Amino acid sequence: MESTEASQQPAAPPNPLAPDHGRRVTKEEYWAKWYENPYPNLDVSYEWNNGILEAKPLPNAPQLRQYRWFFTLMTCYIQTHPIAELINLETGVSMTVADPSQPSGKWDVVYKPDIGVVLNDNPAPWGAIELRAFEGVCDMIVEAVSDSSLAEVRRDTQEKKRGYALAGVKEYIILDPADRYMRFYRLTPDQRYADIQPDAAGVIRSQLLPGFQFRRTDLLDLPDLDDLALDETYADYVIPGYSETTARLKAETTARRQAEERNRALQAEIARLRRQRP
Repeated sequence: MESTEASQQPAAPPNPLAPDHGRRVTKEEYWAKWYENPYPNLDVSYEWNNGILEAKPLPNAPQLRQYRWFFTLMTCYIQTHPIAELINLETGVSMTVADPSQPSGKWDVVYKPDIGVVLNDNPAPWGAIELRAFEGVCDMIVEAVSDSSLAEVRRDTQEKKRGYALAGVKEYIILDPADRYMRFYRLTPDQRYADIQPDAAGVIRSQLLPGFQFRRTDLLDLPDLDDLALDETYADYVIPGYSETTARLKAETTARRQAEERNRALQAEIARLRRQRP
């Protein structure tokens, strides 16, 4: 009989919101039953990790706001720089690469990244109407950290990080509105992630997406698009031309107001002269 403290602890009760978390299924079973809406009455989404179902945790309000802000930023970039397509939230990304640390000898997963970027020259096809999953390696992945447990944090910051690097994801971003785990990574030639360092102004620049840049503090403050469009860091891809249009309209308004003031002054002078006539 085992006498360790760990063995005496009761097993964790199943999560009623994700009753199949931890279940072992084949990849074929996952695609057939668990990939999309396994329960019509439960808001649960499963990823598949080397034969194990893993429930994708639900975000809290700050995480959702930060995610939406960054997804909007990326959408603005893709609209002005149509060099890639975006994947988000419930779309599965199936990746299989050699991994000696796994019993099967391979890292075989279907993840649902919060944001995936697929460049137009990516060797795997994406964007066709009939496709419901991406069978390839995203060029960039963004995950909003799940932090309701240390296991979830470890999954995003260690396990997925290791796997994405092994698969060859060129840039990996971890979002975190609490700013405890937020990280920005770039893949090195030896298949490891190195931190993307901000410049002196705190701006993070992507090498994968030319011109895509953002201020780290803005990920916490979440300024409006109108404010970003007037900021030189974002002006080239967030409502491009907005600052010039705003400046032109302001100049036109100023000129019109000055013309109206001159006209009023002229009318006042004409009235004064008329009063002085004998």
